[in-house]
Amino acid sequence: MRYFWVIINTIFWTTTLGAIGILFSIFESKKGETLGTCAQIWAKLILTVGGFPYSVEGLENLDKNKSYVFAGNHASVFDILLAYATLPFWIVSIAKIELRSIFFLGFVMKSAGHIFVDRNNHEKAIKSLNEAKKSLLKNPRSILLYPEGTRSLNGSMRKFKPGGLILGAQLGLPIVPIYYSGTLDLLKKGSFKIKGNQKIKLKIGHPVKVKDYDYSKRRELAKLIQNKVVELSKENE
Repeated sequence: MRYFWVIINTIFWTTTLGAIGILFSIFESKKGETLGTCAQIWAKLILTVGGFPYSVEGLENLDKNKSYVFAGNHASVFDILLAYATLPFWIVSIAKIELRSIFFLGFVMKSAGHIFVDRNNHEKAIKSLNEAKKSLLKNPRSILLYPEGTRSLNGSMRKFKPGGLILGAQLGLPIVPIYYSGTLDLLKKGSFKIKGNQKIKLKIGHPVKVKDYDYSKRRELAKLIQNKVVELSKENE
């Protein structure tokens, strides 16, 4: 029953705030900024109305006037909500291209400047990332990234892929390792059962400078960031 309550809230707030954001974006100079703010409100409302206690640790590691690439583990759909609810930045995500086809959600995400990548077509994926690079250079904002590519079934981290990470390096954006704690226990992939009052937390590490990483060192960068996320997962165990 709680699962469907969350779905109803998600549909309602996505439609309402998406419409508001699109309306106001007509009058703004930085296209998508209002939708970025709406996304933060959207996530906070869904978590609060749904009765999900959440917190964030490590915000002091960040400069709120800068842009970053946030890269972390992916265990639950609640990861996205937790990130937008706790990170006080204008954020766009690198998302699978299938989301672009979802009614209204795809339109809102496209209007907000989110980056869609076709995982099954390498050439199209590279083209999308190159187009995103031009957009981000023109209109700077932070990127939310899940380098595993998909959600984990049991919490074990898959090998990080370098594509989105090297985009951040090429843009000169520091990469911030983040770890989603408790989201897997709250709702596992393929499940319709949400666990009680499971507390969820976003742990934020220190930004990693990327000036020494180019395309030839992309796998080295991916391994470094994954190790940083693993370190965060082991803290306070």
